[in-house]
Amino acid sequence: MPYDPSAFPPFAVTVDLVVLTVRRHALCALAVRRGEPPFQGRWALPGGFVRADEDLAQAAARELAEETALRAHDQTVPAQDNGAHLEQLATYGDPKRDPRMRVVSVAHLALAPDLPAPRAGGDASYARWAPVDELLQQSGYGRDEEPVAPLAFDHAQILADGVERARSKIEYSSLATAFCPTEFTVGELRRVYEAVWGVALDPRNFHRKVTGTPGFLVPTGGTTTRQGGRPAQLFRAGGATLLNPPMLRPEV
Repeated sequence: MPYDPSAFPPFAVTVDLVVLTVRRHALCALAVRRGEPPFQGRWALPGGFVRADEDLAQAAARELAEETALRAHDQTVPAQDNGAHLEQLATYGDPKRDPRMRVVSVAHLALAPDLPAPRAGGDASYARWAPVDELLQQSGYGRDEEPVAPLAFDHAQILADGVERARSKIEYSSLATAFCPTEFTVGELRRVYEAVWGVALDPRNFHRKVTGTPGFLVPTGGTTTRQGGRPAQLFRAGGATLLNPPMLRPEV
């Protein structure tokens, strides 16, 4: 029998982005207020429909550029200051996740250093960085005293999955350096771990672990006083992608 596309129901594919950064020592995610139905006025993750001429990676990179002005990191370029880390997270296909039609979303996780105030685009009326704990609340009030409502669609689940991916990956990979500028101190890296894990770490033990892990950090030869106090040694990310031994998350 010849293939008849009209015999099948309409079907669409979107990409949603969990964009994480560390601001004011807190793990924050990019959220947009929807300007159109469905869920008009509710907060959501940035994203959009995949265009006919795009593959998934291209669609995610385009949405990232539109929402944050960041380009996705090109793995073929060795420079460290080369865009945001972007990776595929998971696929979400509950038949009722979007009231408009059957929509499958391929979510992506993006990590970048402290980012500037975002700008809204597409069908978003407003965009902001918000602490992930606030976005995952189901009720109550946020830091700006605004009543908290659940994220639109199934974005709370997508955000929770993205946060857990980040928390687990910085245990065994060098991904935590994606939250840091090109050159950073051990103290700045420690605050990334503390923000992502939501725990306080002993500075001396942390310094010993990260500087003693082969290939994790490389001294630049410079120092900085941007944190105040005595000059602190500057490092850049080393060539290691997997950490041995891993940086195990403390039990809380």
